[in-house]
Amino acid sequence: MKEHSAIERYISKMEDYELYEKVDNVMDLYGYKQENLIQILHAAQTIFGCVPLELQRFIADALDMTLSEVSGVVSFYSFFSVTPRGEHTIRVCMGTACYVRGGKRIVDHLLKTLNVDLGDTTEDGRFTLEIARCIGSCGLAPALMIDDVIYKQMTPNKVDAVLSRL
Repeated sequence: MKEHSAIERYISKMEDYELYEKVDNVMDLYGYKQENLIQILHAAQTIFGCVPLELQRFIADALDMTLSEVSGVVSFYSFFSVTPRGEHTIRVCMGTACYVRGGKRIVDHLLKTLNVDLGDTTEDGRFTLEIARCIGSCGLAPALMIDDVIYKQMTPNKVDAVLSRL
């Protein structure tokens, strides 16, 4: 494990200290090896809820990498987010089958209902809205996924019903 003074260089608030310490413990488990970057980033995002630039810098320094190398991985994979995500992530499938069967109408309805842009989180922190290129449920089109649950043959009314249960 790295020295605590290294963590202190990256924390902006004292309550963040424990979070950085947890990430440092994860990196220690992975031997501070660069080839484990994706697993470390996954764990860091679970701990922090996102992977902000300050955290990326901390990980880059600990793994003896450049910030651009770490940021490149974070920006390449859609799983990673640099801003806090909502309690629930809504992904509307926009693959060919879903698009043709009304996926765009579902997206438009959610944009209006949630009052967010794509990729953003609602003001109350409940929902993050994203588009997926394909969720592998073409026979269920139009489909959307909320967290890890797939909802089939969606309409704006069905979307409203699902959201009211969350």
